Amino acid sequence: MIAIAYAIGRDRRAIAWRPVVWGIALQWLAGVVLLRVPLGRRLLEGAAAGVQTVLDQSYAGSAFVFGQLGVQRGGDSGLGVVFAFQVLPTIVFVASLFAVLYHLGVMQIIVRTLAWVMMRTMGASGAESLVVAASMFMGQTEAPLTVKPFLERLTESELFTIMVAGMASVSGAILGAYVTIGNVAIEHLLTAVAMTAPISLVMAKLVVPEREQPVTAGTIAVEIPRTDANLLDAAATGASDGLKLAANVGAMLIAFIALVALLDAALGWIDVGGAPLSMARLVGWIFMPIALLMGTPPGEAVAVGSVLGTRTVLNELVAFGQLHQVAGALSPRAHAIATFAICGFANVSSIGILIGGLGGLVPSRKHDIARLGVRCLVAATLANFASACVAGALI
Repeated sequence: MIAIAYAIGRDRRAIAWRPVVWGIALQWLAGVVLLRVPLGRRLLEGAAAGVQTVLDQSYAGSAFVFGQLGVQRGGDSGLGVVFAFQVLPTIVFVASLFAVLYHLGVMQIIVRTLAWVMMRTMGASGAESLVVAASMFMGQTEAPLTVKPFLERLTESELFTIMVAGMASVSGAILGAYVTIGNVAIEHLLTAVAMTAPISLVMAKLVVPEREQPVTAGTIAVEIPRTDANLLDAAATGASDGLKLAANVGAMLIAFIALVALLDAALGWIDVGGAPLSMARLVGWIFMPIALLMGTPPGEAVAVGSVLGTRTVLNELVAFGQLHQVAGALSPRAHAIATFAICGFANVSSIGILIGGLGGLVPSRKHDIARLGVRCLVAATLANFASACVAGALI
């Protein structure tokens, strides 16, 4: 994946190798500590148990509003997972919780600490370090708010870096949905988030190297703002934002899954190898070589490749749903590789989200954002796939 990023880089002679070497080292360090070192694994398991406990509390609110339809799966309702009444409320709850943590200043401490580590080791500017760190918890259009005063003055490489970091990451508010939709291990999602942050900066600096002098070089001069009046205002604002996100998630799933079904109905008239052609089979063949490169066993490469293609063409939510459907045919190792590979927002529609969201924050740079969009998608995808490669080597 590193070689691919280097090959498509715009100005290979301008590449600074310090962030590349340190970024790869930090990615492997995170992977080894969290997946192999006993103490790290225990800490990860404890964090995963804590996250699961927090997510479970969302069912109290959904059960109160929706009754038996909102009861946790395996509960008294016997209805299994009812997505609209059990998964989407989790997004609302977690968004509200994160808003409270930001108001209390907890997230600011975590984000600034992570940003300081990346700035000191990788030599990244303060602005891009802060956004990369914030992208581990916030969405691709929210994380850039942490450096809003500097957005107009970002170098092209810095702008590209925050675009890649946002597209390669996932929002903390939506992690719970991935757990329920894909029935994946929280430990793998948390590890993927930790590993992808430094490697996303690596991919960005390989594809669009720094050729200017950043304004925030060597310092983190930006404070993450608190915009809420008090704790209750923060909780209410977070819930409102979470509701908008949940509505968008539901709408996207309805539209995309229906469109896939329509496409499969059309492709079903074509017989290939004694079975009707489908989008899953088609993208599976296309992405099979990449799945093999990640360490997926040959017999499972088409299934994993199909999940990778679905994430890229549609979105990660549909891909996690597909991963759940094929989980029975995958070994634990192949399932883990697929989980790491699709844990990110890197899909075609995210280009439009970046142009609209990030471009709305800094209209003067919208042309640059649009021009870098396709390169950003490729770099972010390579970052996710690189994390999957490391996971495949360690699991």
